[in-house]
Amino acid sequence: MKMGFWVFVISVVTTTTTLFSSSSVALTQDGKTLLEIKGFLNDSRSLLNNWRYFDESPCNWTGISCHLSDHRVSSINLPYMQLGGIISPSIGKLSRLQRLALHQNSLHGTIPTEISNCTELRALYLRANYLQGSIPPELGNLSHLTILDLSSNSLKGSIPPSIGNLTRLRSLNLSTNFFSGEIPNVGVLVAFRNTSFIGNLDLCGLQIQKPCLGSLGFPAVLPHTGNDESALPSKRFSHYLNGVLIGAMSTMGLALVVLLSFLWICLLSKKERTAKKYREVNKQVDPDASTKLITFHGDLPYSSCEIIEKLESLDEEHVVGSGGFGTVYRMVMNDCSTFAVKRIDRSREGSDRIFERELEILGSIKHINLVNLRGYCRLPSAKLLIYDYVAMGSLDDILHENGEEGQILNWNSRLRIALGSARGLAYLHHDCWPRIVHRDIKSSNILLDQNLEPRVSDFGLAKLLVDEDAHVTTVVAGTFGYLAPEYLQSGRATEKSDVYSFGVLLLELVTGKRPTDPSFVKRGLNVVGWMNTLVGENRLEDIVDKRCTDANVETVEALLDLAAKCTDANPDDRPLMNRVLQTLEEIMSPCPSEFYESHSDYC
Repeated sequence: MKMGFWVFVISVVTTTTTLFSSSSVALTQDGKTLLEIKGFLNDSRSLLNNWRYFDESPCNWTGISCHLSDHRVSSINLPYMQLGGIISPSIGKLSRLQRLALHQNSLHGTIPTEISNCTELRALYLRANYLQGSIPPELGNLSHLTILDLSSNSLKGSIPPSIGNLTRLRSLNLSTNFFSGEIPNVGVLVAFRNTSFIGNLDLCGLQIQKPCLGSLGFPAVLPHTGNDESALPSKRFSHYLNGVLIGAMSTMGLALVVLLSFLWICLLSKKERTAKKYREVNKQVDPDASTKLITFHGDLPYSSCEIIEKLESLDEEHVVGSGGFGTVYRMVMNDCSTFAVKRIDRSREGSDRIFERELEILGSIKHINLVNLRGYCRLPSAKLLIYDYVAMGSLDDILHENGEEGQILNWNSRLRIALGSARGLAYLHHDCWPRIVHRDIKSSNILLDQNLEPRVSDFGLAKLLVDEDAHVTTVVAGTFGYLAPEYLQSGRATEKSDVYSFGVLLLELVTGKRPTDPSFVKRGLNVVGWMNTLVGENRLEDIVDKRCTDANVETVEALLDLAAKCTDANPDDRPLMNRVLQTLEEIMSPCPSEFYESHSDYC
């Protein structure tokens, strides 16, 4: 009886101890903070399902890394997750956080000022979201910050001078936003150049070699001050000189007022003439036709009359090319700003429908590696799309037309073009909703700016995917040599058919040959079959473009391997574009570059 009693007592004590121990093992404070942050996110793909309150530690959760010493959260790495919602102010509670990577998602709202409480933060990646508002000046307190990437958002306002206090900052990307005003010429901000600020039309400053306008509209020039002691004149001479300067400035000011008044009168007169001319043209061509001019994001700082006058004056001498949907013109405004204009003939069958679809797609998209649509104009005789003008022309021109006498692309430039093109295409596939299938990826649709940064162009053939099954098209669009086999057979355009075309583009960059080059077409092969044949025969030197003398074997092999995966005959075995992008990042550097971070936290 006694033995039974003691067994019962020991059993009760053990059970009580176990229950007490299990209840006392609670989630760490950092784990609770992460759950607060999750509460503000829209995890549409349920990728954060293993973030659970009953876990002991968050260190094994998706995208979370911890310090080995105290198990505090050191890294949040959640790019390409299609996360919506906002960034919770609770982020500031993670005081040991060193890396925050939320790029390539669908986050909106503002950047919380509480991030400045993460005093150990070293890398902040928020690019390619829909963040609004301004940069919190408090970010200038993050003394350990070395990488700051806020590109491809909808941020606005001025750049805080406090960013110049980040003495350890070595990578800055604020491109493709709506920042305005003068870039502060203080601290580390002095060291960054145009590539850190590109795509912000209202920015000015020394870093981008764009002078800021003074109150009268003239560039404001700061005086250069020399040694005060050596330059100090006598007091009397100083008074005399001040009087002369004041008199001269008064005279110049009066003359300037007269001149500006004269110019203003002339401008008003010109606008009246332009408006009159426009009304007359509209009436002469079609009295019942409606005319519409729409600009996106406020990117065209011109009056409607000025734009319409320029559009109506375009003729054959302004033609720079032609695409599948119309003629392309070069339009130069009075301030020498240049735009490309695609003219779509209204008499074309189905052109209205195609135009409206293209407008709907492009009007909502802004990305550094996509050609930016500035606006459209509907005239009685035609419809016109207004784009950024990309100075260097297409990859096809440089790679195949101008190579002998013009610029020859080195290997590093080709890798950068492949990477940027992949970024643009991945944005269309994974960050737009509804998703966008390009359907005509080719070298002539990859435009290059003066820095050889690629811009994917021509979305006239793009197909919006409303859901997973909305892939059917009635007409096979695209260019022979780039088209995936299943697309040719069924007319079903998917992201995987774009991946195939991109794989062909990679081969074009490596070989310097068009997909329909006679050297392998004669043998009954396309560029994919030709590449597979030579790789099987270990004839790598016969694949690489002979003009590209600086190519190295490792990256060539890696790029050919990626191209082979992209052009696999089975579309299910091809990678998605976000995986293609990550692979290209790894090819370019053993540790992915600062602006184009992969999912890995380690080199």
